[in-house]
Amino acid sequence: MSDSAKWYVIHTYSGYENAVKTSIEKFVTGRGMEDKILRMEIPMETVTEVTDSGATKEVERKVFPGYVLIKMVMTDDTWHLVRNVRGVTGFVGSANKPIPLTEEEVLAMGMEKHEIVVKYNVGDHVKIVDGPLASFTGVVEEIEPEKNRVSVMVSMFGRETPVDLELDQVEVQN
Repeated sequence: MSDSAKWYVIHTYSGYENAVKTSIEKFVTGRGMEDKILRMEIPMETVTEVTDSGATKEVERKVFPGYVLIKMVMTDDTWHLVRNVRGVTGFVGSANKPIPLTEEEVLAMGMEKHEIVVKYNVGDHVKIVDGPLASFTGVVEEIEPEKNRVSVMVSMFGRETPVDLELDQVEVQN
């Protein structure tokens, strides 16, 4: 079942995000629907605020006030459960059809991370396996796993050219 689970966005009254999340979690546990409603998130960010006196303080604040993200398998039962929780005004989507977030949107928000095992190091000879430069070879100059980036020095038209790629676009050359 969890393979068909997708991320959806629930619209709530502003300030009710935590209450909605707690209520849904209670309903899910009470009805044994843990296999259909898998996860809920209220994206937060830490910001530094400057007070009137000039002092700074770290504050947690909601990235999307009035919204809760939920990973669930969309069925009539799950739709009704979420839709009938106090504080929920509806799903983001058209009319009565919630629209799931795309994989790119989920990754951009940091909700889920695809772990990529990097089998090469700086200085290794690699082959580009995806994208417009597929089949080119080069030498790894820099690896930035937190940004999912690798910089490869590729020889094109007799010149060394640095190319930024995603980590899974290159593999060690045999």
